[in-house]
Amino acid sequence: MRKSLEEFKDFAFKGNLIDLAVAVVLGVAFGKIVDSLVKHLIMPFVGLLLPGEQGYLGWKIAVGAKEIPYGLFLGEVVNFLIVAFVLYIFIVKIVGLVMKAKEPGPSKQEVLLAEIRDLLKAKRP
Repeated sequence: MRKSLEEFKDFAFKGNLIDLAVAVVLGVAFGKIVDSLVKHLIMPFVGLLLPGEQGYLGWKIAVGAKEIPYGLFLGEVVNFLIVAFVLYIFIVKIVGLVMKAKEPGPSKQEVLLAEIRDLLKAKRP
């Protein structure tokens, strides 16, 4: 039990928990921005291009006495696709480039060893 408390203390106060909290807050804020982009710019534009009384908000299927608002679902799908695409670009492309830039080059010893190897290969008959 004591070991578990020590591990939790290390986790909570060495920055991991704070980093996680910051990531969650930024993720929620980013989600709100993308949600607003989809609801207020993209989907109204799509609604202008396609017929409907209220744009995509009015897209509904009537099944008996019930209505199924599939336009709202399509808005959420577009929202998800934009978030997924931006996260892909950020994580795969940008972070990948940063990680490649941070990769250290060969040390002086490795360079000298490579030169020695190349000289020995050149002397072989």
